[in-house]
Formats: sequence, C-alpha cells, structure tokens
Amino acid sequence: MRHGDTPTVSAVDVTVYDVPTDRPEADGTLSWDRTTVVAVQVRAGGVVGLGWTYASSACREIVERQLTPALVGTDVLAVPAAHETMVRACRNLGRPGTVSCAVSAVDIALWDAKAKLLETPLADLFGRCIDAVAIYGSGGFTTYDDCVATAQLEHWIGELGIPRVKIKVGESWGTAEERDLQRAIHARRVIGPGTELYVDANGGYGVKRAVAMGRRYAEAAGVSWFEEPVSSDDLEGLRLVREALDLEVAAGEYGFDEPYFERMLGAGAVDCLQIDVTRCGGYTSWLRAAALAHARGVDVSGHCAPNLHAHVASSISNLRHVEFFWDHERIESLLFDGVLSPCGGALVPSADAPGHGMTLRASDAAAYRI
Repeated sequence: MRHGDTPTVSAVDVTVYDVPTDRPEADGTLSWDRTTVVAVQVRAGGVVGLGWTYASSACREIVERQLTPALVGTDVLAVPAAHETMVRACRNLGRPGTVSCAVSAVDIALWDAKAKLLETPLADLFGRCIDAVAIYGSGGFTTYDDCVATAQLEHWIGELGIPRVKIKVGESWGTAEERDLQRAIHARRVIGPGTELYVDANGGYGVKRAVAMGRRYAEAAGVSWFEEPVSSDDLEGLRLVREALDLEVAAGEYGFDEPYFERMLGAGAVDCLQIDVTRCGGYTSWLRAAALAHARGVDVSGHCAPNLHAHVASSISNLRHVEFFWDHERIESLLFDGVLSPCGGALVPSADAPGHGMTLRASDAAAYRI
C-alpha cells in the first residue's frame, strides 16, 4: 500500500457451507449432525480479507442487505469505525444472536484485510503479549461410547501432546447423572493424573444439582473446570455454584455484545470468562470484552474457532487458553489453508504470513456450499 492511499471497501462476498459431523453429536441440552459456516470475504485495495462465523445461514441475508451497503466505500483501515457502522445499520434487527454473528464474520474479514494491506500478521497488528496460545482439547460428546471417547482423548494427549481436555456432561438436561459421572471417571482413567480434565454441562443442571455434581466430579475424577453448570442466563445461579465449589466456573460463550460480558463479570458469576470471536462482534468486541475482564482480574478463554482466535488471543495478558473444539478444528483443516499446528498443546501465530494467514480453499469447500 502506497503512503497516502486510503483503501476503501469495494465488495463484500458471503458464502455458506454446511459440513456434516463425522458422527452424531450431542451435549447436555442439544444434538446436531452438521455445522454451518458463513464465510465473508472483504475486498479492498487489491487484497481480500477473510472471516467466518459458525452460525445460521440467515447471516447471509444480514451481510448482503444490512452490512454490505453500509460498508462499501468506507475506509478499510478504520475497522472500529466500520464496526460501529455495522452495529448501527442493524439497530432495528437487534444485536444479539444472528446479527452479531454476521457482524463478527465481517469484522474479522476487515481486520484481516487491514493487516494484509499493512503486510503484517494480525498478532503484530494487535501487539503480541505472548508467543504461544495454550489450547485444550474439546469434544467428548454425550453420544460417544467409551471406545470413541478413548480414541479422541488419546489423540489429543498422545498424538498432539495437549495437556488439558474437556468432555460434555449434563446429558438429557442433567437427568443422566450416573452416566455423566462414569464418563468423567473414564476420561480420567484414559488421560492419567497429569492432564487437566474439564467438564461442560451446557446449562443442563439446576443450581443444587450442579453443586452436588461439581463435588462428585472433583472428588471422583479430579475435574478442575466446570463450564456452564447452569444456564449462562442465570448469573445468580452461576455465582452461587461458583461460591459453593472449589473448581473453577466458566461461561460467556453466548455473549453477543460488550454489555453482556460486563453484566456477567459484575455479577461475580465466573472464574474465567469465555469469549467467542465468531459471536461477540469479531476481533473489535473480543478485545473490548477481554479488557473488561482484565479490569476485574479475570482470565479469558477463547471459545471454539481455534484458528481465528490464535492471533487476537496472543495479544492479551489475561489469556488462559483457547478451546480446540473437535468440530471446528476439523472444519478449519478441511476448508482453509494456513491453519496452525496444535502439537505441544499450543498454537503459535505466524510471524510471516500477513493477516491471520488463512485462505479459503474454494474448490474443496464447493462440495459443502449451500
């Protein structure tokens, strides 16, 4: 980019892909057999910035009808201004949910385009704080039998050397307590005593049941992290569980704007705040949410989308880790070039490739396009 040039957004393209899971999956409160990826490409100044979200195909219409008309012709380097423009353009649609996912995908693409124009990795544009981003293996779905669960756990700790893993619990809205506990005990047997074990109930328990199960998980399986023991909308319930247990309580993945995270932090609901860059409003809002947590002395964990989180996660001092989610890791390796190696239990953002370093393999993705 030549000095004095002001590159502007010339086009915003959006495509949607529907990728089947490798086998049926479920957690405590939901089941699924496919994942939808909404990919956005922002064209400006001769470069193409890439972003995506894991959300409904309804995001496509929001990008095409609300966001693109508002962005074409604007300064691609002024990403916070573009972010505010997008939020204002969607005022009558409401920010939480699908709108925020659409904004997230475009915001990520804008930051990627800016870094490419400046010929610098996103980690350097944000400013590196750490060199390697710790990850934890995440999957362990309630649909798995012991053989499938064992293979997945051994892949993470053996082949990849990831020293922390998470499984789903709270099966059937928290009514399968004994199977939940036995699955956690099985996971501990497989991973041994030196690997951290986390559980995620996806809001499947009530407060009293969550407290009782949290104690059992800690005592019987050495669990140290209890994610969404109750609904993340129940801030008082999260606080009560957190105060009753020694293990850490985490939530925040359904945060779609900064006020959500401020309310959760203000309620003392979590020991570690989860932020999802594909939901919260992209890199712009992710950094703001991380700053809110930093001000309260709370660590942050990047929720899912590991390769999109790596660069921004490396720029904060209160990072705990990033979730190396089974579905998303598989999809990112399937559809995109430039994904990072998880070997050793950490992602190391490239110091050479500009932007986040990933490109869409359109030919491979075509089979999943809808």
